[in-house]
Amino acid sequence: MATSLVPGNRTHLMTFKEKVYKKCVESVNDKITLMQTVLNDLTVGAENDSKSSAGDKHETARAMMQMEHEKISRQLDEMLLQKSVLERMDFPKQVPVVTLGSLVKTDTIFLFVSIALGKIMVDGISVIALSPQSPLGEKLMGLHTGDDAEMNGVSYTIEKIL
Repeated sequence: MATSLVPGNRTHLMTFKEKVYKKCVESVNDKITLMQTVLNDLTVGAENDSKSSAGDKHETARAMMQMEHEKISRQLDEMLLQKSVLERMDFPKQVPVVTLGSLVKTDTIFLFVSIALGKIMVDGISVIALSPQSPLGEKLMGLHTGDDAEMNGVSYTIEKIL
């Protein structure tokens, strides 16, 4: 696997798994920042709107903004939960079976058993970040190198567990 120097630490080379983990953390942090910005904008918009209008249209607009605020708040809570899962992962530990934090190299793709982020690109390589509670994640948990997991008619043979 490709490695690169970790900024500020010339003695440690970053593994591909560390890069995948870092990309997941960056992605979650970016989503959290975006949601916090949207929530702030909605709050400011609601404050400004309440100073300037009255009537049925105003009440409808306020209700819509409140519903959007609640929806974004739920999404933010989910992202914060995903961030806490990443922070609790004991990811440098190498184990012979697929567990939370495993980077699984299959015959077709890399799978990072962590949180449900979907496809991410790391060093030009596609990696699917999936939760252990997802259908494929559940099938992978506890498997060893050489084992197969099948999902929707597609078979994944585990070549390596990192």
